[in-house]
Amino acid sequence: MATPTSIKLDDTLKNRVQNLANSQQRTAHWIMKEAISQYVEREEKKEAFRQDALNAWDEYKMTGSHLTASEVENWLGSWGSEDEVETPKCHK
Repeated sequence: MATPTSIKLDDTLKNRVQNLANSQQRTAHWIMKEAISQYVEREEKKEAFRQDALNAWDEYKMTGSHLTASEVENWLGSWGSEDEVETPKCHK
């Protein structure tokens, strides 16, 4: 269920939103709702990425298991070639 909320915009931003809405034959409401939706989705993905990185760092600190940059570069560099190599195994 959608619930009304309010947002205060300065006149400049309000006019920009309205001009964009007019040019796209949309309502200002649709433009603002879409902008908020895209922003929230993008920020959620950034936060998930950050959490994944922190979890990986914690796992590395506990196990010491890793690949070197050159191991990863060699592996990725082989992708799509006839000499494609298997994923390297992590080590300490």
